[in-house]
Amino acid sequence: MAKNKGTRILITLECTECRSNNNKRSSGVSRYHTHKNRRNNPERMELNKYCPHCNKVTSHKETK
Repeated sequence: MAKNKGTRILITLECTECRSNNNKRSSGVSRYHTHKNRRNNPERMELNKYCPHCNKVTSHKETK
């Protein structure tokens, strides 16, 4: 019998400045993996995290 998915799901947060900025320290896009509760936060999550490619704290948005 298969288990249901549950309320906590794994999401990927991606740097918003790395996608659009070509003048950064190194190539690539910063990504973080975390969990979220889909009942409490049904909309897309956005957090401020450190980006090693931009070398500063930037906004990271949830990707699909």
